[in-house]
Amino acid sequence: MCAQLDFSHVDERSSVAFSFSRFLQWFVFLSANMSATETMYILHHGLLLPTETHSTDSLKFAHEFRFKDDDVVAVTYPKSGTIWMQEILPLVLNGGDLTPIHTIPNWDRVPWLEESRLALVVDQLVSPRALVSHFPYNLMPPSLSTSKAKVIYVMRNPKDLVVSSYYFHQMAEFLEDPGTFDEFMDKFLEGRVLFGKWTDHMKSWMNTELGDRIMYLTFEEMLQDLPAALRRISNFLGRNHSEEVIQKIAEHCSFKAMKSNTMSNFSLVPKVYMDNDKSHFFRKGIAGDWENHFSSEQLARFKSVIRKELEGESFSLPWSMD
Repeated sequence: MCAQLDFSHVDERSSVAFSFSRFLQWFVFLSANMSATETMYILHHGLLLPTETHSTDSLKFAHEFRFKDDDVVAVTYPKSGTIWMQEILPLVLNGGDLTPIHTIPNWDRVPWLEESRLALVVDQLVSPRALVSHFPYNLMPPSLSTSKAKVIYVMRNPKDLVVSSYYFHQMAEFLEDPGTFDEFMDKFLEGRVLFGKWTDHMKSWMNTELGDRIMYLTFEEMLQDLPAALRRISNFLGRNHSEEVIQKIAEHCSFKAMKSNTMSNFSLVPKVYMDNDKSHFFRKGIAGDWENHFSSEQLARFKSVIRKELEGESFSLPWSMD
């Protein structure tokens, strides 16, 4: 059976109805897809996580992780700007010092909370520590709520996100083949992808009790005006950097700079795990690429599902679904 970890004491933000619905959904899915799922994924509270980077031990470590008051964690749904934040945060926290981004791979300089690498490098992280996570709010460790740690939640237009995720699945050998784009879109809308439904992830983080400890940012804001986004991040983290430092950070966090940085572009990862001949990790770095992939029927289906999933929510999306 697919490995599963269940903490009976996980916070009450995980509702019984939600859990039961997830159970039924995944029972049907696993029955039809057992061979691939057994080897490639861990099922954790109804969410698929790749076994190549996650384990029952890493998930237990994440649940018991003790946040410090000066920690910051950038949270994203996969393919929403995680690697960008792994580049940005060390520079903002250290006044634009380029040493970390040129000498330490992104997965070690700003590790994922839920991945196996964290336990190996956590003692090497110097305060203020920066982490990233794909977890929904209800799966974050209890210490996030009891500490003063800050969260930056980065969102991306889901139409572009699903395109980016499709190509990532093509090049990531440790993930299930995505099939056709139409097939992958169905999986995405049904939540049969890494970390479940995008709408569930959004809803969990748009309805937290973190108050002024959470900042919301979009991928598109960073594309449109990176210095402005960096000023917001800098001020949120209490750094209040000068314009000179902001411009320096922006220069080294551009798509072109990151694509050529071996510590950030995943070129250090063996081809057996990521095949850049199939698709580059850094593909285009633009907004609106969905228009080159969606048919009119796919767009109508996508809009219908997303709108239904978010019906009745108190927040509105910062992008048009048309």
